[in-house]
Amino acid sequence: MRKLIVVTGGTQGIGRAIVEKFAEAGMDVVTCARTTATLMELKTDLEARYAGIRVYTHRADMGVKEEVKAFCDYVTGLGRPVEILVNNAGYFIPGSITTESEGTLEQMMAANLYSAYYTTRGLIDNVTVQSSAHIFNMCSIASFQAYPNGGAYSISKAALLGFSRNLREELKPKGIRVTAVMPGATRTASWNGTELPDERFMRSEDVAEAVFSAYSLSPRSVVEEILIRPQLGDI
Repeated sequence: MRKLIVVTGGTQGIGRAIVEKFAEAGMDVVTCARTTATLMELKTDLEARYAGIRVYTHRADMGVKEEVKAFCDYVTGLGRPVEILVNNAGYFIPGSITTESEGTLEQMMAANLYSAYYTTRGLIDNVTVQSSAHIFNMCSIASFQAYPNGGAYSISKAALLGFSRNLREELKPKGIRVTAVMPGATRTASWNGTELPDERFMRSEDVAEAVFSAYSLSPRSVVEEILIRPQLGDI
């Protein structure tokens, strides 16, 4: 049976690049997104391009606890062990801590931290049956680098890095590897409308390559944190 990778938020950007990279390597994929149409497009595209793989999809807003649970129930219902879990779902609302809209912090924490927390808890029994299993949490440069207009987003990503480090310590005795991924500015839909040239940004595919390389190490080694920035520096 093929190995299985679970990627939250896998229809665009870094999540899509990771899904494609592991599908190309012959893994079956489970992913979720908020729009059924984009999930169906992804499934049709990947299964056509990579013969023999299966793509399982489930519509879910990972910023809503009940929908995270429903997604975990869906994955568990497949009856298959999870080789790789990538907690990628999340988004960015720019703003200042003192002036951003009421509720912004709650939204950012739910989408960027709680989604990873509850997905990991919901799937951990499926993960830990695999001695080679690996969990990746998509953090950010904002996890450790303060910057203006980062606001609640930076807070949520700093918390996600803390979650990743604690989870790594808890899962060490089981042989489960945990990696925090901290990409800088990557050319995704969140940058649509910018006047900056594409060359100023990283490619989503480069982040996916870094994730794949970290997973590909022997079980005797772990890349605890991946820090990857645009060659010309942060934006």
